[in-house]
Amino acid sequence: MANKITKIPFRGTPEQKAQLMEVLADIKKTNGSLVTALQKAQDIYGYLPIEVQKMVADGLGVRLEEVYGVSTFYSQFSLVPKGKYKISVCLGTACYVKGAKNILDKIAEVFGVEAGQCSDDGKFSLTACRCIGACGLAPVLTINEDVYGRLTVDDIPKIYEKYKDL
Repeated sequence: MANKITKIPFRGTPEQKAQLMEVLADIKKTNGSLVTALQKAQDIYGYLPIEVQKMVADGLGVRLEEVYGVSTFYSQFSLVPKGKYKISVCLGTACYVKGAKNILDKIAEVFGVEAGQCSDDGKFSLTACRCIGACGLAPVLTINEDVYGRLTVDDIPKIYEKYKDL
């Protein structure tokens, strides 16, 4: 296994916090600004850990439960950091029928990262998605902008070799 999975501690900078506080002060006056605030916060930090959610709640004067509810409802938001290489495995019908679950399991084994997580070194994150629109290439995965199709579990170690030392 390439990487051990651990919780990555939050490491926000004072500059990021100042930037977020400035954004929140500007949009606090607008009704229904929570989604916008979370988008801006995620742009600043890259994800929405509980520490950032608390800052948004305090900055907008809303309950933390409301911030958490919105953060977990919309798929555009992530509560965990994303790796340098964002791996997404399609689990849509065509891909699933052609073995995408086995591909996902092999990636977890070879890359050392579970679905919905980021490796402890911050290099890889893994998500399972629903249909990326390349059904003719099923099963399909993407790593950042690179698309890999017609995969078998035997392809995964070769793909890992391409990214492990980058």
